[in-house]
Parts: sequence; C-alpha cells; structure tokens
Amino acid sequence: MSDNTRDTELVTPAADAAPAATVVVDGLAPATTTEGIVPDVRDVPAALDQDAPAAPARRGLRAMLPRRSGKLTAGIVLVVGILLFTFVAPFFTQDPRSTANARFLPPSAEHLLGTNHIGNDIFAQVAYGGQGSLMVGLIAGGIALVLSIVFGIVAGYRGRFTDEALSLVTNIMLVIPGLPLIIVISAYLQTRSLIIVAVILGLTAWPGAAIVLRMQAKSLRARDYVSAARVAGEKTPRIILVEIFPNLLPLLTAQFLGAVLLAILAEAGLSFLGLGPSGSITWGTILNQASANNALSLGMWWWFVPPGLLIALFGCGLALINFSLDEIINPRLRLGPAAVKSVRKARKAGLAADADPDGAGSDAPDADGTDRDGTDTDTDTDDAKETVGA
Repeated sequence: MSDNTRDTELVTPAADAAPAATVVVDGLAPATTTEGIVPDVRDVPAALDQDAPAAPARRGLRAMLPRRSGKLTAGIVLVVGILLFTFVAPFFTQDPRSTANARFLPPSAEHLLGTNHIGNDIFAQVAYGGQGSLMVGLIAGGIALVLSIVFGIVAGYRGRFTDEALSLVTNIMLVIPGLPLIIVISAYLQTRSLIIVAVILGLTAWPGAAIVLRMQAKSLRARDYVSAARVAGEKTPRIILVEIFPNLLPLLTAQFLGAVLLAILAEAGLSFLGLGPSGSITWGTILNQASANNALSLGMWWWFVPPGLLIALFGCGLALINFSLDEIINPRLRLGPAAVKSVRKARKAGLAADADPDGAGSDAPDADGTDRDGTDTDTDTDDAKETVGA
C-alpha cells in the first residue's frame, strides 16, 4: 500500500466550518458577529487592552529615586521652605540677643512677633533658633547613621565572632531607655553646648536602625554577585562599599531622616525641661522661655505658637519624604495602589459589559414569552436547537 493510499484511508478531511454569524447555541445569538470562521468575542474595553504601551522601566540611578507623588512634593516644599526661612530670614532681622527693645510688646510692623520678657525680638529668635535645631538634628543623625552602619552592615556581612560581639553591644543599647539616659547625662553636665547635646542624642538613636540594617546585610551576603566578588578576591571594605552599600542606600536615607526628626524632637523636649543646650537659641529654648514666663496665661500666643508650628511642619515634611522612600524599600507600597486601581477598572468594565443595554440585552424576552419584535421565544429556541442538532 502506497503512502498516498494510506493517507486517503486514514485521514478524513474536516468539514468546512460554519460562519460564526450563523452559529446559534441554545437560541442565544452572540452580542457581536464577525464574518468568516473567526469566533465571536466581546469587545475588550480600552482599560483592559493588553496591547496598550507600558510605562518605560526606570533604570540606574532613577530606579533608586522616589517616584513623583503628592506627598513627596508636599514634603519637599515644607522642608525647603523652612530651610530657606531659617537661613535667609536672619539677614533681615535684628540681633536675636539684643535687649534694646521694650518688654512684652505685641506683634507689630517693627516686631512681627513682638518681644519677650527681656526685650528680645521673637521673630529674630525663631528665625535664628532654627539653625540650632537643624544643627543638632544633622549631627545626631550623622552619628546615628555611622554607628548603625558599623553595628548593622558590618556585623551582618562579617558574621561569626564579629557579628556576635557587635550584636551584643546593639542589644545592650537597645534595652536601655533612651530618654531617661539622655536626661541623666544632661543633668550631670554643668555646661551643655549644641554639639554635646547632639552627640548624646546620636549615641542613643542608632540601635533600632542597626538591627534592620544587619538583617538586610545578612540577606545581601548570600546574593550571587556578592559571592562572585568574594571569590574574585575583593577585600571586605570594597565589597561592603561597592556591592552592599548601594543596595541599602534608600534604607539608609530613610534611617537618616528618621534620626534627624527624632533628634530635633528630643532636643525640643530636653530644652522644654530645662536640660537643653546652655546659652544657645533653638526652637526648644524659645518654648522653655515661653513656658517659664507664663506666656500661655498672658495670652501671648505669638511667643510659643510659631516655634511649635515650625517643629511640627518640619517633622511633617521629613515624614512625608520618608514615606516616599518607603515605596522604594517596600515593593508592596509601590505596586499596591496601581494593582488596586487595575482591579477597580476591571470590575467597572465587566459590569458595564454585562449591563449592555444596546447589545444582546435588547433582544431579551418580555414577561409573556415574546420578543420585543412580537415573535415567540419558545418557537425560536426550539428551531435554534434543531439547527444546532442538525
């Protein structure tokens, strides 16, 4: 038997497919019809179109930067505005330590926020005091960042004895209450400058960040590119600075901003208790003077509201920036809102397609079993079933 004869006997040619427009299943015609043998499909909404161009992927340094959002913009505006006020306004005010003015003056064109109990211009003190508070925050944040890197990243990467020794110090500092320790140290010091207060705050603000960085460093140590660098003979400092440090940069930035914010709030609290920097002007010392001279009972709101409001706004700005950085560190925060919006659009598109009043639903039968054009639906259904059966 030849191959052609075998193919003729075993292979039966398929019948021509019926056009999609004539195929009827249980009497229900498709919502939209297409000519030829292409199956009928419902129109895909534009929101669910898979061929829509995707947003370009961010690479390199742009991938490490926070995406533009309302909270990031608001945070940057608040922080930059307060920084400009702090460093520019002192050039247009009088000496904040000048006592040539009358005491307890209300706000006026000459003194925008009045004067205090010894004749100092309160607006000048608020503008100049921001520099002291920011200096304390930056120094304390820098010290906390360096210590958290040493006791976190180095301990997590080195492991073994180094990890155990550094983790022991971190756990000891973690269980010591920070604020009572700061109060005790400040109370025993006769003279407390801004730098001393900043150093004390920085030495007590790093344990929590060190634990987080240690866990991240232990995770990165097992990555392939770190193992390849180690096999290639790279030194430990270079591996930490080149391979591990860049991957932790968003987390380090968030830790630094958090340490700066906590240091500013802690300095304001210490100054309010009378344990702040001696002979310096900060937002906290202004609040301490207002409290000591009964500004609240005298109704002098212009003495304590501006410094407290600036502390709150600056902290709010840093917190908003920190939230934007969290979207880089935690992918769920970055991809969660977009996923929720996609699900909502899909649900709305599905409901709109099911409730199509001008499509197939217009041929729905009435209560008496007849179509809107007057034909009997039962007869149509029987004929349709016979057509399909044939």
